[in-house]
Amino acid sequence: MPARAAGSPGRLPEGLTGLGGLPEREVARVALSGGLASVLGRFMFPNVLFEPVQKFKAGFVADYAVGEVDERWKDKFGIWIVRTEEVVYALISVCTHLGCTPNWLPTQNKFKCPCHGSGYYKSGVNFEGPTPRPLERAKISIDIADGQIVVDKSKQFHQERGEWTDPESFIKL
Repeated sequence: MPARAAGSPGRLPEGLTGLGGLPEREVARVALSGGLASVLGRFMFPNVLFEPVQKFKAGFVADYAVGEVDERWKDKFGIWIVRTEEVVYALISVCTHLGCTPNWLPTQNKFKCPCHGSGYYKSGVNFEGPTPRPLERAKISIDIADGQIVVDKSKQFHQERGEWTDPESFIKL
């Protein structure tokens, strides 16, 4: 710490501060530069959210059993693939009540949400609990290059809007 000036106890000599003897203007300039750099640096490194993949290949139609709900994509992509004798469709595994993930109960032939008890038929239509509407479908198609099913979650179809009749919401067999 710098020596105290004679005759003025508690005061530093003219132009000095208690920060290592730097002049007050230099301390202010360094503090202002540091603050400005941290504010500008924040914009150089923004928060980035890495979204999960929205579009993926799900194999061939023959890989899915008729009358079954296939859960192989539930954990990775949040999708169930359902195949009937006439169509194949992709249901998004998010409860339309509060966004929980329902479970497929094959013995009861229904989807059941563990949070508040909402129930859905295999078609995705709601029939019990507080859920206000059916599950949503994702766009589904066949890649003409290799014949595989392509599911695209970025395009969703709502039954209550009449969108389940859209040809992109199912694959006609």
